[in-house]
Amino acid sequence: QKQLVESGGGLVQAGGSLRLSCAASGILVMLNPMGWYRQAPGKQRELVARINIGGSTNYADSVKGRFIISTDNPKNTVYLQMNSLKPDDTAVYYCNAVPETLGGRMWGQGTQVTVSS
Repeated sequence: QKQLVESGGGLVQAGGSLRLSCAASGILVMLNPMGWYRQAPGKQRELVARINIGGSTNYADSVKGRFIISTDNPKNTVYLQMNSLKPDDTAVYYCNAVPETLGGRMWGQGTQVTVSS
C-alpha cells in the first residue's frame, strides 16, 4: 500500500510563495502520473496540477502560470511550487496518483495552506 506524507504548508500573505513536498512510498512517482489536489472548506477536492510519466505537466486554469509541479525521482518525492498566492488558494493540499486509486485507496494527511489578504 502506498503512503504519502505532505509537508510545507503554512500561513502566507497574498502574493507570497510556498513549496510543498510529498514523500511517497509504496508507489514510484516516476512510473505513475502524480498530482496535487486541494480541498477548500465546503468544497469538493479538486486536482490542480498533474505530472505525467515522461514529465509533461497539466494545470487547472485557476493555478496555471503560478504553480509548478515537479518530481525528484531518486527521492521518490513530488513538489508543488506555488507563487503569487491568492486567498482563493487557501485549502488543504494533498498529493496522490492520478487517478488517486493507483497503488491503493489511500490519502495522506495533507498540508494546510492559508493565504491572507
